[in-house]
Amino acid sequence: MTWLILLAAGAVEVAWALSIEPTRGFTRLWPTVLCVALGVSAVYLLTQALKSLPIGTAYAVFTGIGAVGTVSVGILARGDAATPGRLIPLALIVVGIISLRLFSGA
Repeated sequence: MTWLILLAAGAVEVAWALSIEPTRGFTRLWPTVLCVALGVSAVYLLTQALKSLPIGTAYAVFTGIGAVGTVSVGILARGDAATPGRLIPLALIVVGIISLRLFSGA
């Protein structure tokens, strides 16, 4: 269950990262409210996962999911370039996340 919470935290982090741009520098009220709510939610879920996982493992997985997810959405939905120079590092992050899960002992 802890890993599902951490996965959810990472997914919310992706949503949070994508919600920053529409705030236009935190000058638009409702996008800013959404952005803050998503940021707080992501950190809350991360703290729940930290009850059972080591901080290094949980934070690395959390940020890895956020990075891979955000870049992937950029490629798939926003027309960002899908070059080997972007995809190979993403694959390495995914391998790292999987390795942390397999060898974390939790």
